Amino acid sequence: MRWPPSFLSTNRLRAAALALGMTSAGLAHADIFGAVDSNGAIVLTNAPGKTGLTVIVAGDPPAERGAKRTHAPFSATINIARFADVIEEASRTFRVSPELLRAVIDVESRYNPNAVSDKGAQGLMQLMPDTARRFSDGNMFNPRDNVLAGARYLRFLLDLFKDDMELALAAYNAGENAVIRAGYRIPSMPETRQYVPRVLARYRRLLTASG
Repeated sequence: MRWPPSFLSTNRLRAAALALGMTSAGLAHADIFGAVDSNGAIVLTNAPGKTGLTVIVAGDPPAERGAKRTHAPFSATINIARFADVIEEASRTFRVSPELLRAVIDVESRYNPNAVSDKGAQGLMQLMPDTARRFSDGNMFNPRDNVLAGARYLRFLLDLFKDDMELALAAYNAGENAVIRAGYRIPSMPETRQYVPRVLARYRRLLTASG
């Protein structure tokens, strides 16, 4: 889509980002950068580093983003609703609250099925390859395979830590052995100490919204 050069202002770029859905729930947590090229076309991206780009929509502050970053650029919109069926299936199959699954997906990948973290975690629920092999023989970039594997792993962790959700989430982020070495407490790693309350806050909001 192209706009004339009169759309050079930040406000107009921001309006363009809104019109394309780039500030939806799955994307608003990332900074959105924009510019107008020599032909008058608006360029919008979540990847910084190119000259001439201006922040159009600011995402979460650095402390909220956590250390885990993904390397899959967004499409114009992400249809969160298309994952509803597999989330419900995984919830029923592994007895994990759908609200908890949604909270983990939101924090881990912002509902981006192609997300890959700096450490190599993959897909919606950001499973590391070794963990994925423990709980699935599927393709972690396939949303159904990924969510089922992630739910199975969460069920394993909830059973291991006797339904202590804080410890299960800490283990999901840092590994179960890290929680055990910490004396069955949340490890002192900054990322994990930020991760657990972030997921729990989203989980509680989703529970409230679901009635």
